[in-house]
Amino acid sequence: MSERLQVTAPIAITMGDVAGIGPEIVAMLFRSGTVSGGFVVGDLAVMRRAARLTGGMLPVVTIEHVADLAAVPERCIPVLQCPGLPADLEQVAFGRIDRRAGQAAAACIERSVQLARAGEVAAIVTAPIHKEALALADVPFPGHTEMLQALAASDGEPPPVRMMLANDELRVVLVTIHLSLRRAIDALSTELVLQTLRITHASAASWGQPTPRIAVAGLNPHAGEGGLFGDEEIRLIAPAIEAARADGIDASGPFAPDTVFMRARQTPSHPGEFDVVVAMTHDHGLIPVKYLGVEHGVNVTLGLPFVRTSPDHGTAFDLAGSGRADPASITAAWRMARRLIGGDVAGGV
Repeated sequence: MSERLQVTAPIAITMGDVAGIGPEIVAMLFRSGTVSGGFVVGDLAVMRRAARLTGGMLPVVTIEHVADLAAVPERCIPVLQCPGLPADLEQVAFGRIDRRAGQAAAACIERSVQLARAGEVAAIVTAPIHKEALALADVPFPGHTEMLQALAASDGEPPPVRMMLANDELRVVLVTIHLSLRRAIDALSTELVLQTLRITHASAASWGQPTPRIAVAGLNPHAGEGGLFGDEEIRLIAPAIEAARADGIDASGPFAPDTVFMRARQTPSHPGEFDVVVAMTHDHGLIPVKYLGVEHGVNVTLGLPFVRTSPDHGTAFDLAGSGRADPASITAAWRMARRLIGGDVAGGV
């Protein structure tokens, strides 16, 4: 019998890009019978198509309000129909970049944030979106993180946020995210690194580590080798670590980026020297986590006024429509969201 994960407050799950695997893995999540208290912000017809593709015989019902979730029976997919969606979304072709899919994905994210900010949901789990589809839909954000940050703005001031990718063995927080490598290096500053360390330290309490051991990865080979291979470690990164330590944050480094992730990895035979690694750029930090298995990784946005998690993979256009996508990562994202809102799901972050 599958474990049923009870929740005391609802969790909104966005359907993602309808041309990708998002609706299918969401349908599989509900089909597993391990989810209670979740509902889809999306399109009823799209989710019915996804249910058919992933085995059929799974009722898909509409709820008008979040409160209606209490009356929904088990083993079905509750859908809160998102307003303003393009017509006939279920006709969007699988595996192709489509403006309508980008519009719908953005609308579902926006509606979910409205619910979170109104206190109607405890967390948001987002299915994968396609950045090119967002751009075609004239959405002025390169991805989930930047869009969520803007939507969470209070009095016009967006909160500082950071991306964390985590699995059972490794947690990595990024200083910069969706920038070209050249622009990311230019964007680095002592203040940006220090802000990342503060956000990481403050957020760690939610997964049970009020005093996390934070390792800071350098930018250059061998962490610059004393300035021989670049001086960003000396000019920018080391001063941020020193300032963080003055604040009482257990930060150390900068360490050589080609070895620090191995030192932080936590396995039954190796407890790990650190609880989390801060990396300077997107691929620097995410390659080690994804190498351990994308099916287990979860993307968490730190610094938002609500919990948000997502799978650590994309839309997988090559699998869309086949019903063969792996729901493991979205299941992990659900479990992570549940844990971060104070649930009792076993396992770490």
